[in-house]
Amino acid sequence: MTSDLAALVKSLDLPAKVRLLTGASAFTLADEPSIGLHEMRFSDGPTGVRGLKFTGGRVVTLFPNATLLASAWDEQSAYEVGRLLAEEAMAQRIHVVLGPTINLHRTALGGRLFEAYSEDPLLTGRLAAAYVRGLQDSGVGACLKHLVANESETERNTVNSVVDAKTLHELYLLPFEIAIEDAGAWSVMGAYNDVNGVASTENHHINNEVVKGAWGYPGLIMSDWFATKTVAPAANGGLDLVMPGPDGPWGDALTAAVRAGEVDEAVIDDHVTRLLRLAERVGALDAPREYPADLPAPTSLVRREQLTRLAARGITVLKNDRDLLPLDRSAGVALIGRHAVETITMGGGSAGVNPPYQVSVAEGLSALLGDRVTVVDGVDVRTQPVPARGGFLTAPSNGQPGIDVILYDAAGGELERRYCAQAKTMIGMDDDGFTGTVASARLVADVHSDGPAELGVMGVGDWTVSDGTSFPLRASGSGIGEEVLTPPTHTFVPSTAPDRLEAQVTIDGMGLYGLIGNAASRETVDVIDDAVRAAAGADVAVVVVGLTEEQETESVDKTTLRLPGAQDALVEAVAGAARRTVVVVNAATPVLMPWLPRVDAVLWAGLPGQEGGHAVAAALLGDIEPAGRLVTTFPAADGAAPAWSVTPVDGRLEYGEGTFIGYRGHFAGRAPEPAFWLGHGLGYGEWEYSDVRLVTGDAPSLTVTVKNVGRRESREVVQVYLRPVEPDEPVRLVGWTAVTVEPGKSARVTVHTDRRLWRRWDTTAQTWSDRLADGGKFLVARGLGDIRATVS
Repeated sequence: MTSDLAALVKSLDLPAKVRLLTGASAFTLADEPSIGLHEMRFSDGPTGVRGLKFTGGRVVTLFPNATLLASAWDEQSAYEVGRLLAEEAMAQRIHVVLGPTINLHRTALGGRLFEAYSEDPLLTGRLAAAYVRGLQDSGVGACLKHLVANESETERNTVNSVVDAKTLHELYLLPFEIAIEDAGAWSVMGAYNDVNGVASTENHHINNEVVKGAWGYPGLIMSDWFATKTVAPAANGGLDLVMPGPDGPWGDALTAAVRAGEVDEAVIDDHVTRLLRLAERVGALDAPREYPADLPAPTSLVRREQLTRLAARGITVLKNDRDLLPLDRSAGVALIGRHAVETITMGGGSAGVNPPYQVSVAEGLSALLGDRVTVVDGVDVRTQPVPARGGFLTAPSNGQPGIDVILYDAAGGELERRYCAQAKTMIGMDDDGFTGTVASARLVADVHSDGPAELGVMGVGDWTVSDGTSFPLRASGSGIGEEVLTPPTHTFVPSTAPDRLEAQVTIDGMGLYGLIGNAASRETVDVIDDAVRAAAGADVAVVVVGLTEEQETESVDKTTLRLPGAQDALVEAVAGAARRTVVVVNAATPVLMPWLPRVDAVLWAGLPGQEGGHAVAAALLGDIEPAGRLVTTFPAADGAAPAWSVTPVDGRLEYGEGTFIGYRGHFAGRAPEPAFWLGHGLGYGEWEYSDVRLVTGDAPSLTVTVKNVGRRESREVVQVYLRPVEPDEPVRLVGWTAVTVEPGKSARVTVHTDRRLWRRWDTTAQTWSDRLADGGKFLVARGLGDIRATVS
């Protein structure tokens, strides 16, 4: 850090300073040559660095999702992910990755939980800090999001999250505090929602008094995209940067507000200073930074190994009767389910990227077992159609999977031709911001179908399809960004699939557009009959079930934890016919398992990224131990959780459970016994605990001997929880340590508790009080469902 930031700010006049405080485009910031400030480039994260295009951009690496990575309970792995994402960012000259997402899993209905780590603030904060260090050690900025109490998507742009001060500080602010205190995150993103009646983008108490004041945060607070609604209140309320640009509520209006005395120019100077500090840190001030030339490609062997290992280590063994797992390599396997052949490897919304490929479980397991695997498709898992994948549609321009798109202006003149490998494209938003020059588009693809096909279109506009039909598609008006995140669709099933599908759309504004092409649905009873026959003829049946981006997505919450479609019926039927049954759950968040007593083993696989099928196969066969531990408590039934509803009442979402979310509330008896506790995971070892000892101090530590009495080398995660004596204080995770032990061997493990979990927020004094009163107990556990020792 060599620049005199104060002098640079002083050299600018007011309009020049204000100009820097709104994005120059969708994902870039303005330069200012007079002070040596270069353009800064942002990209969405957190499980891939997409680049400047929302869709149709360059091919990039798709990482496992956040909950799966977090399930390793491993700060070193989180650090490695940060370093790898920094490489992905540097390959694209990206200065700031918009991640990690560190909102908590307050209720399992939250649609965007797949981007966030955990229901626990300590686990979330420490993993986030490691991820931030990984990024920033390479000179790429991290952005903590979304500040704060942003745990659901319903009415997300207007909802008022009502949270008492104790809960706010002890739970929802704590991950941000840890990531700032331990890793010095360079930027933070304000949320869409209000907190206790004040918009996050203008929340003086949180932004100025807590983050910049009490925490002494020197970094930048930016808005979420389109979140800022005001001029002076947002500028005075601690927001430093409005995104996106080039338009927004600030600009000339903010300059006028300063001249009218509504905003002190010193406030503007502070905003600009923080922006320049970020620029200096990421190499966009003075001499521009140099970038490595030999970074791994998304398809490289090194990336394939990294992604497979990171995903497999987070995969979690929930049940394993009679040690069915790992599978016998000589066994004949019936691999069943739509998620087996179309494995879901990422969630929906702004976290999506354009990966080079997505390996299915069928591909991964067949690569290892060959013809010992019989693959059977499963029942339908979606209610909404999606853009074509798997080569069902190909672009006439090159014969590759995808579609061709031609854009036209209002006079009918051709503006651009695009090949879109994902069968979809963004229109109206590009690297230069938001453009209104596109008036219509033509989407074209060749159809490849051996039988009945479901064809269609997606996107807001007036459509004409090649079969001669015309119709409008409109957004429902349920929220900002619907045209991009959940565009409307129209489908049809022709009696004979055409060789080519063409569609013309007249548009007004921006949105996501694409062509739909999939095999038409079969009768559920016929699909299940095929699965039962295959299961009966195999040594073991592996059924892959799960959710899709309909449930795990930005902008939409879930309404149930039940598996969509007839997947439960499929599992029940297979379990009744098979000798032994394994269920693989391809979902980032909890699902209900009514069939659990009737299957032999359950493996939770998250959204495992582009190498997902290889990772699941490695876990099933024991090539890599699935040593994950759950980061969210799995309720036993809908509504059987301390916090449940994501639906505001009169605009208010009450966090009425207070600090008793997730496992904390279950343990206190405020919700029924869960199906699986946070921290649960069997791995492929068996463990004995002994000689637990307490080492006192400001933040006590515990030592314990763990012995692997199983037959395979295994990784154990020793967890320590504090159960306070005060009835109004919930049990809470205070530390953990992982160790890998060979069979028959022992290891002495030390778990250091985190001093921040000993504090209590004093609501009268509005500050932290002394530690919790003496008399509590430590619980040494493999998750709260398997407590191995209690220490006073």
